[in-house]
Amino acid sequence: MTFDTLTPHLISLSKEVGKMIMSYYKSNLNVETKADKTPLTLVDQKAHQMITHALAILTPGVPILSEESETIDFTTRSSWNEYWLIDPLDGTRDFINQTGEFCICIAYIKHNRPIYGLIYAPNSQTHYFTNDQQKSFKCQDNKTTLLQCASPKQPLEIVIGNHSHNNQQLQSYLHDFGDTKINHLGSALKFCKIAEGVFDHYPRFGPCSEWDTAAGGCILEAAGGRVVGEDKKPLRYNTQDSLISPVFFASGKA
Repeated sequence: MTFDTLTPHLISLSKEVGKMIMSYYKSNLNVETKADKTPLTLVDQKAHQMITHALAILTPGVPILSEESETIDFTTRSSWNEYWLIDPLDGTRDFINQTGEFCICIAYIKHNRPIYGLIYAPNSQTHYFTNDQQKSFKCQDNKTTLLQCASPKQPLEIVIGNHSHNNQQLQSYLHDFGDTKINHLGSALKFCKIAEGVFDHYPRFGPCSEWDTAAGGCILEAAGGRVVGEDKKPLRYNTQDSLISPVFFASGKA
């Protein structure tokens, strides 16, 4: 698998999906509630169909796991050494609430670890992605720049989700953390902003799924950061029946 060859195709694909997403932005959409109490719109489903169809053509035979996939049991998934892991519209609540803070997440998992990540923010028309040399890049307005995490700032710039303020574990963690500045940002864009040195630390205690973290975590790690669980070890994927991610901490340079 040569991701440097695939990336131009994935950039074109995500732009196309992004145009579709933005064509529905700020429109009056019917919102359903899934079993996990997360919102679902027609836009999520259309993005899923566009991405999975294109990936099946680009990489025939490679399994695809999407947030909007039909349930795939662990007996089947456990046989996958490699697969695509995608969130067709990460930050659906932010899309509905019109914050602009939503994105498309595409990751490639090999031996339970993400080895490639691409994120596209349709509202700002910005791409973040990794390459075969495990470097991270940002592309906006036809300008591509190398991403490097920054050294921690004082006070520490912490970023959390727009809907995390009621999480008691998080509030307790932040209370004991010391001198900090708290910022809010939706979706996996939090990983990208740490990768480009805007923020320093992203603690996550609330519900989160593997497709929410894989692409962003890969981009951050390739920029010199890290994403670890409470055991201080990097997150692993597709190791159990549940697709819920554990508590994790994403950080820039140590």
